[in-house]
Amino acid sequence: MLPIAVAAAMTVASLGLAGSAMAANPRAVLAVPAAVPTAVPGAPAGFTTTWSDDFSGGSNAGLNTGTWKYDTGPGSSFGTGEIETMTSSTSNVFTDGNGHLVLKALHSGSDPNSGWTSGRVETQAATFGAPAGGVVMMQASIQQPNLNTSNGAGYWPAFWMLGSTLRTGTVWPGSGEVDILEDVNSRSSVFGTLHCGVNPGGPCNESTGIGSGERGCGGCQTGYHTYAVQIDRSVSPEQIRWYLDGANYFTVNATQVDATTWANAVDHPFFIIFDLAMGGGFPAAFGGGPNSATASGGQMNIDYVAVYNKAPGGSGGAGQVASGMAGKCLDDLAGATANGTKADLWDCNGTPAQHWQFVGSTLQTSGKCLDVTGFGTANGTLAELWDCNGGANQVWQQGANNSLVNPASGKCLDDPGFATTNGTQLDIWDCNGGVNQKWTMS
Repeated sequence: MLPIAVAAAMTVASLGLAGSAMAANPRAVLAVPAAVPTAVPGAPAGFTTTWSDDFSGGSNAGLNTGTWKYDTGPGSSFGTGEIETMTSSTSNVFTDGNGHLVLKALHSGSDPNSGWTSGRVETQAATFGAPAGGVVMMQASIQQPNLNTSNGAGYWPAFWMLGSTLRTGTVWPGSGEVDILEDVNSRSSVFGTLHCGVNPGGPCNESTGIGSGERGCGGCQTGYHTYAVQIDRSVSPEQIRWYLDGANYFTVNATQVDATTWANAVDHPFFIIFDLAMGGGFPAAFGGGPNSATASGGQMNIDYVAVYNKAPGGSGGAGQVASGMAGKCLDDLAGATANGTKADLWDCNGTPAQHWQFVGSTLQTSGKCLDVTGFGTANGTLAELWDCNGGANQVWQQGANNSLVNPASGKCLDDPGFATTNGTQLDIWDCNGGVNQKWTMS
């Protein structure tokens, strides 16, 4: 959550905005059918699941206070200029009985700048981080409030983390803050930000922080999308990477600040926060709100939240990727580095062409990423090597039976026709559990 001073520092980016679907009644909230909850995804390739919550509580039930802590009181106490009062009431914070956590903002009275209540919760645990040499990934599936720029002014949904050292006395922002999702004024956007150093100014330009700027997030009000961040301490320099629906859209490198600032802000565990604020400095930087047209009852719906870890030097980090076809490995044909080089099948031989490393959710060798040609989604689309570019066609997750799944296509990396011939180019195909879709880091 960006502090109030951001209003003086930020500029409004050009973004195509949704037209008003409710011009006749701008204070109405669109009714949305209850979404079918999705299971918490299995760990991405090379990771293990550390913790998750799928919000399977009953209808209009409160949260498990052994897992979650309610942050209550006036929003003004958070230092961001918010005007709501955060409560633990099931009017504002509840599970819906359909596998979702709901944070709901309600308004009473005629003054748009008072009378708001909403919800903010954080994990009791402050243990989610990456050890030296490891990687941690935090991900949630979220539907932003189903409003638009006509009736959503002032809404400020957020999914973010604060450094555990904040709970033991370290002053913000030195303890670190990683904002995974923020949107303001129902602009159908996403912002990713790192806060660190000192306030004001300092190496992280506080209170603005080091941020992605405004990125379009089409359909994020009307459907669920995944928002994630990875803190990667296995690479040099260390990195924080932000993802929307599996695509890396923003990266911060440790070398962008001094080593002490980075270590104090990043190299420790975090706790996770969800909140739905109203008003404050960030909305003010984008036109202000709430106003007389702002709808009461907008809600932020969370389907699941999960934390995944990759251990330092653990299996699945780097090495040969052995096929279920005995004696064969995933191979970079002839060790070539040109874009479009075949990702093929070859006798396992331990050469550099078969040394693969998981970097975030990408699988890399020879400085290239394993890539689905042309963002294809059809059975038989070929796999190749290409410059790493953050595209969804370069994201791979561990699936059932040691499969490698490309979430964007919903397909598995496949040895076509159960071939055993060296040089066979791999493709993607419907996941079927076959040995030709089994891939194991060795």
